[in-house]
Amino acid sequence: MSEATFTFRVEEDLKSAFTRAAKSEDQTGAQLLRRYMRDFVGNQQNKAAHDIWFRKQVQAGIDSADAGDLVPHEDVEAEATTWRNELQRKLVNG
Repeated sequence: MSEATFTFRVEEDLKSAFTRAAKSEDQTGAQLLRRYMRDFVGNQQNKAAHDIWFRKQVQAGIDSADAGDLVPHEDVEAEATTWRNELQRKLVNG
């Protein structure tokens, strides 16, 4: 894997505090910054993947509704009432 240098400006007191904090974790600032960058990129990729999944789920729901595949309101309310009652019993009875 090829490497590149990443240069940026930061306040001297922040750099010093960061260096001390890194040393207290037995790491260098460069190690921590690389880890942060990998974590950040990974999180962005996960968010993008989740967004794609979510949009597909929403579209599937829209397509299903457009096709008339719907659950009547009364059925939804009956199921929700049962669920709420079970939850309330669990909370009261421990």
